[in-house]
Amino acid sequence: MSNADMTEIADLAALVQVQPQSTVSRTVLKAEGTNVVLFAFDTDEELREHTAAIPVLLQTLEGTFDITADGRTVTLRPGDLIHLRARLPHAVKALEPSKLALFLLTSN
Repeated sequence: MSNADMTEIADLAALVQVQPQSTVSRTVLKAEGTNVVLFAFDTDEELREHTAAIPVLLQTLEGTFDITADGRTVTLRPGDLIHLRARLPHAVKALEPSKLALFLLTSN
């Protein structure tokens, strides 16, 4: 539900589904200061090393991910959150069928 001042999204994980041998994404919010994109990954699907022009937060909704950045790999499980500064090269790999929320910290 949305109005000019407050937006509510219930059950993020239900808004995207894992597809066999695929990575699926869906933008679910564009609002002041934040955009939210949901991803669903099948096992071993990945986003190879890339950067974002703005800071981001990654939060695991379901499953398990390896996030590689800054010379190390961190395993994220449901409820875990990681912050990446702008332009930090990073990669994301699903270790099982998994869902991820990406919060893009925009300036407007």
